[in-house]
Amino acid sequence: MATPAKRPTIRQIAEETDLSVTAVSYALRGERMSAATIERVQAKAAELGYVADPVARALRGGRTGTVGLLVGSLADFWQQTLAHAIQRELRSHGLHTLLADADGDPDEELVLAQRLAAQRVDGLIVAPVGPAGGSWVEIAAHLPTVTVAGQLAGAEVVGEVAFDQTTGVGEVLRHLHALGHERIAVLSWAVGASPDRPSERAVREQAAILGLQCEIVPCAYSLDGSRPLALEVLSREDRPTAIFCLSDSIAYGVLHGCRELGLRVPEDISIVGFDDHPLSRLVDPPLTSVNWSVDRAARSAVGFLVDHLAGQADERRIVIAPTLAVRASSGPVT
Repeated sequence: MATPAKRPTIRQIAEETDLSVTAVSYALRGERMSAATIERVQAKAAELGYVADPVARALRGGRTGTVGLLVGSLADFWQQTLAHAIQRELRSHGLHTLLADADGDPDEELVLAQRLAAQRVDGLIVAPVGPAGGSWVEIAAHLPTVTVAGQLAGAEVVGEVAFDQTTGVGEVLRHLHALGHERIAVLSWAVGASPDRPSERAVREQAAILGLQCEIVPCAYSLDGSRPLALEVLSREDRPTAIFCLSDSIAYGVLHGCRELGLRVPEDISIVGFDDHPLSRLVDPPLTSVNWSVDRAARSAVGFLVDHLAGQADERRIVIAPTLAVRASSGPVT
């Protein structure tokens, strides 16, 4: 078996360039040396195939060039899209990603955050599942943290990407109310873990204003997880005339259940989602849903973290407004 080639080291570059190890280290980081020396050292590093060891750099007290990304559940299509967009944005800044999936469990989310912090990531971007505990406050105090679509109450984050969920929920319920719907089931993946989230709270408030009967039903994130519950809700004698799903992944399970029961959408029941995943334009019928601009969320979240790491942080919070995309899955009560 061939012996693997040894990895080039800073000492080897120093020998090749007649410089000290310290000078080479500075030049590789583009610091303290003349432009000509930096160019010469970096050219030699490229020639030798030198790649910086992020762990060694972290142990020296520097940065690893790695960001922890913690999402609520990769079983949810929108969260997959968000994770992809954030990783792409981090890559554009020369940063790598350690991705962790809490699988909808707030306790697991906290454990994963602690593990990411222990791996010396430079910062953390998190889409919170449930309410924050004291440990979140401690994590955010020691590790630059940005939140997306959720809050860590009491924690001092360096950036927050919020969605105007009150407006989004209001647009959906007003849309259904205008179509004559009064009895609406709202399927929520988070009501069990975090019952006072803005979206669920907005459902109760807007339903009272509009005089709607809105039942909030706990539901799994995924298509397969939501289908059995959808069959149960759709089989009731007092079946709702519309189902509002607080995730498009849940809505896909409801559409599947409608097909199994022979129910027509929207003639027999209207269905609305809440994150306008690209698949929502392709399902049959196309899904009415609320768009939150994933690309803008990713750019903002990464921008907050990158600016903080560069010592240039100014704005620390952005609120993304919703856009209701009305499609064929919602129609008047018949």
